[in-house]
Amino acid sequence: MADHASPSGTGWIWKIFWILLVITTVEVVLGIIKPEFMLSPVAGTSLLNLVFIGLTLVKAAYIVQYFMHLKYELGSLQKAIYLPVLILIPYLTFILLFEGQAVFEF
Repeated sequence: MADHASPSGTGWIWKIFWILLVITTVEVVLGIIKPEFMLSPVAGTSLLNLVFIGLTLVKAAYIVQYFMHLKYELGSLQKAIYLPVLILIPYLTFILLFEGQAVFEF
């Protein structure tokens, strides 16, 4: 690990638990009620799907930072892990959303 020590006590884990619980609850509620205005097509998919993608990425970031202890590593190691992810995930999402529609055009 880097020079920074992990937080002591259990308060931080409960804070992260509640944040992840709220995000998951929002995802589940949106999945159940499917608001009509969020079903309009945007960037090759619905706005609802883009919200799900964004919320999932936020949850993944919290999990990687705190439970995989990446937040307390050296800045160079963080950049070596984050930068490829920040480049590849949007690129692959773009490819899937736009090229995936070609299936429906024939």
